[in-house]
Amino acid sequence: MTDIAAAPPVLPDPRGPLLERMEIEITHLDAQRTVGRMPVAGNTQPYGLLHGGASAVLAESLGSIASAMHAGADRIAVGVDLNITHHRAVREGHVTGVATPLSLGRSVAAYEIVITDDEDHRVATARLTCQLRDRPPGA
Repeated sequence: MTDIAAAPPVLPDPRGPLLERMEIEITHLDAQRTVGRMPVAGNTQPYGLLHGGASAVLAESLGSIASAMHAGADRIAVGVDLNITHHRAVREGHVTGVATPLSLGRSVAAYEIVITDDEDHRVATARLTCQLRDRPPGA
């Protein structure tokens, strides 16, 4: 699925205020592969490099969305562990993150998120673990 507006009602619109502020665009969405893109401009640290926290936001967002797709409409996914290793600096262009499952269980989902630059160099590798819980009433 590539049309985010047509996302199934498993999760609310994934374009929340943080993703909008960081200009993160979700380009593919399903439990087996979720892809998003983010500009470097506006998401840098004082030295002009892509901020590590921005990479972490991209990674956690993609892994959480994919986990929610796996969880289904009657459950929610809550991130409980994120680690990220930064491999190389990026000063311009965009970065793309791809979340793929490491383990998809009934109560836990774990994803690897690989972030690359416009030249397909690996910028960062992250792992996100989400706990899958019953959807609370009204959520």
